[in-house]
Amino acid sequence: MNPDAKTAAPAPTQETSADRVTKPPVARREPVEHVLHGDRRLDHYAWLRHKENPEVIAYLKAENAYTDAILKPTEKFQEKLYQEMLGRIQQTDLTVPYTLRGYQYFTKTFEGLQYPLYFRQPGTAFFDEQLLLDLNALAEGHSFFSVESFEVSEDNHLLAYSTDSTGFRQYVLQVKDLRTGTTFPERFERVTSVAWASDNRTLFYTVEDETTKRSHRLYRHILGSSETDPLIFEETDERFRIAVERTRSGAFLLLTIASHTASEVRYLRADQPSGEFRLVAPREDNHEYYADHHPGPLAAEHPGPLAAEHPGPPTHSNEGVFYIRTNSGGRTFRLMAVPVTDPRREFWREIIPNRPDVMLAGAEVFQTHLVFFEREGGLPYLRIVDLTSDAPNALAASHRIEFAEPAYNASIGENPEFGASAVRFQYESFVTPRSIFDYDVRTRERSLRKQQPVLGGYDASQYVSERLHAISSDGTRVPLSVVHRRDTPRDGSAPLLLYGYGSYGISVPVNFSSNRLSLLDRGVIYAVAHIRGGGELGKPWHDAGRMRQKRNTFTDFIAAAEHLIAQRYTTPEKLVIEGGSAGGLLMGAVANMRPDLFRMVISHVPFVDVLNTMLDASLPLTIGEYEEWGNPQIAEDYFYMKSYCPYTNLERKPCPAILAKTGLNDSQVMYWEPAKYVAKMRALKTDSKPLLLKTNMGAGHGGASGRYDYLREIALDYAFLLTQLGIHS
Repeated sequence: MNPDAKTAAPAPTQETSADRVTKPPVARREPVEHVLHGDRRLDHYAWLRHKENPEVIAYLKAENAYTDAILKPTEKFQEKLYQEMLGRIQQTDLTVPYTLRGYQYFTKTFEGLQYPLYFRQPGTAFFDEQLLLDLNALAEGHSFFSVESFEVSEDNHLLAYSTDSTGFRQYVLQVKDLRTGTTFPERFERVTSVAWASDNRTLFYTVEDETTKRSHRLYRHILGSSETDPLIFEETDERFRIAVERTRSGAFLLLTIASHTASEVRYLRADQPSGEFRLVAPREDNHEYYADHHPGPLAAEHPGPLAAEHPGPPTHSNEGVFYIRTNSGGRTFRLMAVPVTDPRREFWREIIPNRPDVMLAGAEVFQTHLVFFEREGGLPYLRIVDLTSDAPNALAASHRIEFAEPAYNASIGENPEFGASAVRFQYESFVTPRSIFDYDVRTRERSLRKQQPVLGGYDASQYVSERLHAISSDGTRVPLSVVHRRDTPRDGSAPLLLYGYGSYGISVPVNFSSNRLSLLDRGVIYAVAHIRGGGELGKPWHDAGRMRQKRNTFTDFIAAAEHLIAQRYTTPEKLVIEGGSAGGLLMGAVANMRPDLFRMVISHVPFVDVLNTMLDASLPLTIGEYEEWGNPQIAEDYFYMKSYCPYTNLERKPCPAILAKTGLNDSQVMYWEPAKYVAKMRALKTDSKPLLLKTNMGAGHGGASGRYDYLREIALDYAFLLTQLGIHS
């Protein structure tokens, strides 16, 4: 600590609005020295970590006041954008019901209410609705509210649900008796997952560590019991997190224990809740596998999609088989099957081989079919495998659901019924609103159940969706998805918003947004760069943008921006970039590397203080994240991270205009990361462009939870973006 810290410049005090417009808050400097691997760093803004310090809250409020003052001239524009976006939404609406054990489950929204209401009704009796949860009533007195777990017992009488009222993603589990409407007195804190046993009275639930928020313990609870719940399992390796679930077949409870690079699964018969979880196969470094259950035999004695060439234990058993999605045969995964009676790895039998260019990202098991979620060439696909076919192998017994647009998003929807003959899936694109289909696996016919209403006369033919490829600095082809109005010029005069993420193997979906029309209709082009570190081209694409290859993420994004400029979609003077969380790291890194390339940056809950965060093992996520970013206690990892850490690499130079947004209760990227980043940048930047920090004092990583509050946040972002581009109405 600096012995002269007491004499450093004081924290900002209350000023008039006019003063704030001309004089942004200046955080005091209190240097803290760090020395590691012979490298000395000074952090002048470490004091902003102390949330309990009134001076910290005062600084965040001063930044909010400054942001509000700077954006005050845009208030009418914000309201116009808000009303415009609201006008496209069917405020009173309901979701497509899904069927579970004789009931139809759905949610409704009502005009003027922030949150949905959860309902069910028996069969097709449309006038016999039962209200299960009213989130608006539960949210009273809270500025934030969300529901996580929602599990109904096998007899349909009990609902286990978990809620968060702070935004810290700290969920409280409760049980409601759906026959009486009363809630049981039991409350379980810090719950991360929950599953019912088949006796309708035993709950299994996992909880997180109080400090690190790592899901690490599994407990069993008997409803109504006053005894202390027994600890069933505890994971002590801090890289791993646990989750419990019930298989779709209903026969088993699965405990999945996973890090970013390895996993193992334990199983327990759902009708034997007092039994012990058994291990499918022990964890091994760099081996990921995930299991699901089918009650039928492996059927190795006759040709067909489940036939296997390898010997093993008897295939018939009243417990059925586990389907295993594993990366043991290649980074893009393959599918295996094994009898539940003895699921050791030596008895795993290949059902779908590894295909290097096709990522098997998910496998769902039903009575008569399997549904795969695949990625190939940067696009998602759904594949159906007919388990009743006489085809010689599973691929021959399969087909894909075809989609025609050049860029789109498709995903598996709500399908809780094991015996269902139709698969519900969701489809959308930049120009096609979100559409819910039921797909008959026999006839291959799809039925549109609902398409997202877009009020105000939306005409998809007025918009163009494109798929492009940029060439990165090492020659890698990087996909881009682009959308714009058909009449938007391609002469470099149009503004463009480029979005990116590129971490954790997560794919950025090509999704429809009625809000985005407020940009497109004002001539803004929107694009997503599907850069390395993400999952668009499978696990190898992720591998190529993590650990000591992380800089590929940034060079890919820069190459995408340069390609859009070269193809005359836009110019640097009209190029805005946006990202959030790990995408906020991307924003900070590329703004440091090429500040000349971008007019403006919008950064949501940005992970910008990489080095300090990864050196603090007490923070949520840190140790588990070593497999994504590296361990800075290792010198090579430390210096590689230091080479791109946005906070560490801030310099005295001009910067793009920046709007950074965070939540005081964020549990994933702590509020102080963007706060420190903005404070340091403000002390170093040599230009007069806006640098704004907006902290939601009552929310967390996902921002506002109410749908109207969320729209207000989008309106603020859009008003700032558009006015910076010279568009004021």
